[in-house]
Amino acid sequence: MKIIISENKIELGKKAAINGASLIKEAIEKNGSANIIVATGASQFEMLEVLVKENIDWSKVTAFHLDEYIGIDETHPASFRKYLKERFVEIVNPKEFIYVNGSGDAEAECIRLDKIISKYPIDVAFVGIGENAHLAFNDPPADFETEAAYLVVNLDKACREQQMGEGWFPTLEDVPKQAISMGIKQIMKSKHIICSVPDKRKAEAVKSVVESEITPDVPASILKNHSSTFFYLDKESSSLL
Repeated sequence: MKIIISENKIELGKKAAINGASLIKEAIEKNGSANIIVATGASQFEMLEVLVKENIDWSKVTAFHLDEYIGIDETHPASFRKYLKERFVEIVNPKEFIYVNGSGDAEAECIRLDKIISKYPIDVAFVGIGENAHLAFNDPPADFETEAAYLVVNLDKACREQQMGEGWFPTLEDVPKQAISMGIKQIMKSKHIICSVPDKRKAEAVKSVVESEITPDVPASILKNHSSTFFYLDKESSSLL
């Protein structure tokens, strides 16, 4: 895992996006197409703002949605489908974007997504980590063993408090208790991982990821086992290192 520390979140987002764009273009040049994973949340704002302006032939890019709440529709202010549609899909118009639909039968949706992503080796995964060091919505203790590409997960209190704290929901009770998340093993199959982690509130999680042993109790610690992970931090998120 390569750690890159920036002065602030704007610089972090720019560096992460430029590197990610370079890796996407490299895949297109080599294979004629690229397959990526796109995350959501406040940690991705600055990165996505730069990424969508990069000179990439998006008509050759297939993108996968990382996770979504169960039980809210795509018009809900906190919907990750809404987030990605507005901040990414409608701007770059990729060849295809495979959304996670949490509004219907969640188990059936996991099976549908599993069948699709099995045909697309992922070149670049854009991810973040949570205040509880979750990776996607795999809260601690995360399942490091499942082969499922997508699975139904229970969201712990710390995760739900983070979603409320970021302003996506008015109260803790409004935050869904379950989500559909890409599995840890599926994320780790990505050729390259761009992990953007700004803000002081993530400092404890960053310290745990960097300094702990690799353990399901610190889900994102698994990134240290990946051969090409770029861990982008700012001064605040790296302040406890």
